Amino acid sequence: MSQLFIKSPKHCGKQGVNIEKLYKKVFLAFSALFTTILSIILLVWLILRPTKPQFSLKEADIYQLNLSNSHLLNSSIQLTLLSKNPNQKIGIYYDELQVYAAYKGQQITVYTSLPPFYQGHEDSNLLSASLGGTGLPVAPSFGYQVVRDQTVGRLVLNLKVNGRLRWKVGTWVSGRYRLNVNCVAVVAFGPAIPTGPLSSEQGTQCSTSV
Repeated sequence: MSQLFIKSPKHCGKQGVNIEKLYKKVFLAFSALFTTILSIILLVWLILRPTKPQFSLKEADIYQLNLSNSHLLNSSIQLTLLSKNPNQKIGIYYDELQVYAAYKGQQITVYTSLPPFYQGHEDSNLLSASLGGTGLPVAPSFGYQVVRDQTVGRLVLNLKVNGRLRWKVGTWVSGRYRLNVNCVAVVAFGPAIPTGPLSSEQGTQCSTSV
């Protein structure tokens, strides 16, 4: 005659406690693994210590900068920047880069997008962009400020790049960080009307924030 084994409530209670302990062990194991991975990433990050990219102004030529009436501006500027990754073991992905020019705090060209690109260890890239705008509204004092700078003999423009970057260490790629670049272009601008484009001083270092 076969025997029928029936688990008592006490036995079931013990089994429930064992399952709970198993869940706790699995949770602790995953937590320890996750913490270890984060610690390794942080350690590698601190050892490598990424340095923000460097930008310098190679050339900025002003082909047009005039008012169609008292407060509408037409502009045309050709820009060339040098971008350098100073890191020996970290690559950089550049995303959503937009370039524009400003004068006395006023934006004088529309945004121009640059294609995304990857920059390897200690690599350099030349970035060129054609900036322009037609009928852009400016402050009523714009014309006066340009004439005053012409009297002084120089014109100062801010050439700006906004976008995002990602760091690459081995196969790991970070999240996106905001990138802001500001280059100051000093252009000789005398009282005589030039026959060609106005060109800026070359090799100007730009300020970069990440």
